[in-house]
Order: sequence, then C-alpha cells, then structure tokens
Amino acid sequence: MADLPDDRASDHAHSYWREPVRVSDLLGEADAAALDGEFARFAEFLPTLCWIARGDGYIVWYNKRWHDYCGTRPEQMEGWGWQIVHDPELLPPVMERWTNSIAAGRPFEMVFPLRGADGIFRPFLTRIVPVRDASGGIVRWFGVNTEVGAQIRAEQALQDSEARFDVLTDAMPQMVWSTLPDGYHDYYNAQWYAFTGAPAGATDGEGWNDMFHPDDRARAWALWRHCLATGEPYEIEYRLRHYSGDYRWVLGRALPVRSPDGEITRWIGTCTDIDEAKRAAERNELLSRELSHRIKNIFAVISGLVNLTGRRSAELKPVMNELLGRIAALGRAHEFARPHSPQSAPELGETTLHGLLAELLKPYADAGSERVAIRGVNAIVDDKGATPIALVVHELATNSAKYGALSVNEGGVIVDIAEDGERLELVWTEQGGPPVTGAPDHVGFGTQLAELSVARQLGGELRKEWRREGLKVKIRVKSSRLRRDP
Repeated sequence: MADLPDDRASDHAHSYWREPVRVSDLLGEADAAALDGEFARFAEFLPTLCWIARGDGYIVWYNKRWHDYCGTRPEQMEGWGWQIVHDPELLPPVMERWTNSIAAGRPFEMVFPLRGADGIFRPFLTRIVPVRDASGGIVRWFGVNTEVGAQIRAEQALQDSEARFDVLTDAMPQMVWSTLPDGYHDYYNAQWYAFTGAPAGATDGEGWNDMFHPDDRARAWALWRHCLATGEPYEIEYRLRHYSGDYRWVLGRALPVRSPDGEITRWIGTCTDIDEAKRAAERNELLSRELSHRIKNIFAVISGLVNLTGRRSAELKPVMNELLGRIAALGRAHEFARPHSPQSAPELGETTLHGLLAELLKPYADAGSERVAIRGVNAIVDDKGATPIALVVHELATNSAKYGALSVNEGGVIVDIAEDGERLELVWTEQGGPPVTGAPDHVGFGTQLAELSVARQLGGELRKEWRREGLKVKIRVKSSRLRRDP
C-alpha cells in the first residue's frame, strides 16, 4: 500500500498537523489527564477512528468507533496491542516510521491497511500529532485513522482510465489533444509529437499556436476563443508545421466534454493530415477550370462558325441569331452546372429557384411556346444550393434533348415545385416526346454525379419513373440545404 515519505507528510496536511500542540496553549498548566478527558469526549462523536498515546508512544485510549471497526476490546489494544490489526507483511515499515516520529518528535502521516471485524483489510490514512507541555516535552500523541479505500479506488480507476485513453489515442492514426475547460492544452498523443517533432511538453498551454503557419494563427485563435466562450464545436483547416520544416494542411476539430449538469469539463480534439487531399483538390480545381475554359472556347468556336455561315447566307441570318442566343444560354447553363470551388463559384447573391431554372432551361425554350414550363413555389436559393440543383437540371435537360421530350419539336417539360415543412420537392415531367420503352441499360457518369449531388449536398433523394408517355423525376431535398442562412 502506497505511503507518504517522512519529509513530505506535512505537505499533505493543514497547518495544525505541521506544528505540535502545546498543553499550555490549550489548558494553561492543567495536567495531561484533563486534556485526555476533553479530547476523549470530543473524539467519541467524530466519524473516524481516534486514539491517545503517552509521550513514549504507549497507547492508553481508543474511541468506540475504533473498537466497532476492529472488533477489539480496550485491554487488547492498550500499549502496543494495535499491531494485531495490521497486515504482518506491512507492519515493519509502519513500526519504523512510528518509532522514528516518536524519537524525533515529528508529526506522523502514512497510509496502511487495518483489519476490520469482518477480517477484511482496508486502507486508512493515519495522522498523528504530538502535544507538548510548556517546557517543550511531548506528553501525548493524538491520532486519527480515516478510511480512504473509496478514494484510492477512484484514483486507481482514474489512472486506469487515463492509461486506456493513452493507449487508445496513441494507437489512432491521427493527432489527438486535450485541454482544460479554459482551453489550456495539457495532453497530446504520440502522433502529435511524431508529426511535429516538438519535444514533449513544448506545446502545452499556448505553445501549440507557434506550430501554425503565421498566416493562420490569428484566424485559428479567434475561432478557438469563440468556441471556448460559446461551447460550440471547433472545426478549422490550417497549416501545421511538420517535423521536416514544411507546413502541411490539417483539419482541426474539437468537441466539449460536459458534466451531467452541462458544465464543460474538458475539450477533446483531433488534427487530421489532409495535405494530400488538399493538394489533390487544388489539382482537380485547376483541371476543372481548364476543362471549363476549353468548353467555353468550344462554344465560342461554334458561335464563330454560326456567325460565319450567317454572313454568307443572308436568308439564314434570323435563324442564326436565334441559334447564337441558344448557344450563349447553354454556355451560361454550363457555368452554373460545372463543379465549383469557393474561388470559382459564381456570385449569385439572392436569387430564386424559378430564375435559376429559367436560365438553365433557356437554351431549350421556344419563344411564345409552352415547351418549358416552371410552376409552383418560388423558393430562395443561393450558391450553396444552386450548383447541385443546376447540375441535376442540366443533366436532365441534356438527356432530354438527346433522347427525350426536348429532342422533338412537339415535346416539352413541366417543372413543378412544392414545399412541405422542411422539404422541397421538384418534379420534372416530360411529355410529347418519343415513347419510353424503359430504363436505359447504361447509367452515365453525369447521371451518377447528379444523383450523388442530390443525396450528399442537398440531403435528399432522386427517383425516376420511366413512363411510356415520358420520363418523370421526383427530387426531394432539405430546404435548409438550398441556402446558407434560411
């Protein structure tokens, strides 16, 4: 059983354990017997084991609680009889410590087990203070034994829990850290030190901020302080210094741990290396921009050829002007529908779903006809929802122009929009086109991408009905996904 060293025992007690008590301070010059009586009357009401010994350590009195716990009688315990309730294997260090305290006249503090009346040994914290007379001689020792089994088990459970936490976090393939409720960083797992190359403890407290790229520090600090003040989850991308000296992109996340009454007791966070993914996304964005640029050039080349043909054939000029308008509208629809990064996303501001759909379907509409009709709720949409909606509608329109109702002069499309609580439903209905014989044998990449956009970006579902009179598509999405601040 763990104990406290002699020279540190007093550090774990209050001042009255550090200084010996003098009889003259308590009862003037009254004799020790009177003091014994006063202490005994008081100690009988204490919820702990108490006893009194002479200056030489010979115990002369125990309170009733001692005998109730140990199952002993006063005559058994008098003098040095207390040794019978000690664990024989641990008794020698107890005796050594106690005799040293008697010889030196110093207070005693130690944890050791005492056997109860049921035969079970339980750990007790024992504290003993000397009582001196006016001349400085020790006339009595007052002792108390307090059971600390529950405390020791709790401390052991905490140590076991922390050990399991260390094993678990060190085995994780990402950096894990922890802070006190005020944000003081006091733990990092092995992966953190392996990634950063920082010495153990170098990033405790606020030292972690020095690991960030200088351009990211103010932003990370501001968000972290906001989360500490509000209790909101922490999530941010920043560049973290690698042990190689390079800065790598990392996704930082943290959640508060709360007590049953809702108070934040700790923050647990992770750092995930996303540098490769970030660079891949940048390469894809560059490729997307290049592809978009080439497609725009194709539209420009087509427009140029149409213009050239129109100039050579004056009778075709009215038709060519209409065709050029459709080509330009198709280019704008493509710009809406292509994948965007935050840098390349079009500045829409606040627009409506009717306006967006009208722009997307403009290449397929005929002036003065009902070839394309948009009906129902005119919901507000911004760049958050515009890209996935545009991608889906552009894909439906493109396929319809190749195989469906928009491929013939008599065909048309009706788009009905309805909103029910937190859900918005968009129904695409084709009519007047070639008879539909069933679902196609092959699903193209564009169709797969459109369906993924509905599911992942809009939190919805897309269902197709391959009716003979024309394709019908029902798209149900979360209204909150259509705009950033609904």
